[in-house]
Amino acid sequence: MKIIVASHTYIVDINCEKLRILSQLEPEIEVTVVVPKKWKPGGVQNKIIQTQYRDEGKFRIVPVSNFSQNHQGLLTFGADLIPLLGKFRPQIIQVEQGSRGLAYAEMITLNQLLGLKAKNVFFTWWNLPYNLNFPVSLLEKYNLTHSHGIISGNQDGAEILRQQGYKGQIKVMPQLGVDETLFTPTPQPELATKLAIEPHDFVVGFVGRFVQEKGLLTLVNALASLKNKSWKILLLGRGSLQSELMNQAAEHNIQDRIILVESVSHDEVPKYINLMSTLVLPSETNYKLKNITSVGWKEQFGHVLIEAMACKVPVIGSNSGEIPYVVGDAGLIFPEADAKALADCIVQLMDKPELAKKLGEMGYQKAMTQYTNKALAKQQLEFYKELVSSH
Repeated sequence: MKIIVASHTYIVDINCEKLRILSQLEPEIEVTVVVPKKWKPGGVQNKIIQTQYRDEGKFRIVPVSNFSQNHQGLLTFGADLIPLLGKFRPQIIQVEQGSRGLAYAEMITLNQLLGLKAKNVFFTWWNLPYNLNFPVSLLEKYNLTHSHGIISGNQDGAEILRQQGYKGQIKVMPQLGVDETLFTPTPQPELATKLAIEPHDFVVGFVGRFVQEKGLLTLVNALASLKNKSWKILLLGRGSLQSELMNQAAEHNIQDRIILVESVSHDEVPKYINLMSTLVLPSETNYKLKNITSVGWKEQFGHVLIEAMACKVPVIGSNSGEIPYVVGDAGLIFPEADAKALADCIVQLMDKPELAKKLGEMGYQKAMTQYTNKALAKQQLEFYKELVSSH
């Protein structure tokens, strides 16, 4: 099976591991990843990534000239895409730019013009309701009509596609898996000493952006109600909410229990997660329908959850978006923005170490069977086989 996957996501090599594994699952599989030749990452001024060609046998990364260097919906590819498609002649073409991606419409059209007869697939994270006006509505209709299958990163996204009229096959799975060789249960005594974490400390952890929708103020309020308990909070990340967060902690007189680590490399993150007694993702949905589309946010997946689960750290999550589906019965769920309910969850793990250990084990098993890059690669291949065998 010959597979083409196109997305700006794969200009970062660490994001390619699932597709690299996919190319190794069966002898006849070949994966060509099409990436923009030049890309400007969001939020990084004056930085343009120049991508490089890589050939690893059955797995290749091929930079193709592109229009729009920083907007995934407007991304399209140059004429050098045509000979690549004509020579490779894929059976699957997957574009990971959403239902309204111009690059996807371009691939669909070239698939027809070149007579490739490949199955058209796109990936989307979008999980908020929306309405579309002309001509964007026409673009999405074209893409949906010509899709043989869709991969949605979450359950809400799949439901919204059904509401938009799509009747074909939808697979729900995240875009990227967890690296179980990196995120693995490993004691960190030296780092614990450096951060003044004692063996008996109950460490409540958070990893992510310090922004309103991540629910950090709710987490602080929950912990403030547990001042009589022995705990510390390890916050890994940064963002616009940081000063307000610290001010609120000071108002509750718990600022001395906060351990703040602003930025570490991705391969250092597991060390900090392994210091946590629990990882909390208290995300809060915030959106409204404005004109033709939704403005706001709802948790699309919560990748840090599966990273913690892979480290056997028990997780607590709000019921925002995909979190309850990711956690399932392998962790604790509370109603978003409910500080008292979150405090109750934390106390459960504090007071019942056997429960914490059980949830840590269950989370680990779920991460290993469903969310590693190899597990996702197998799921993706099975989906492709279903599409290729159907008419």
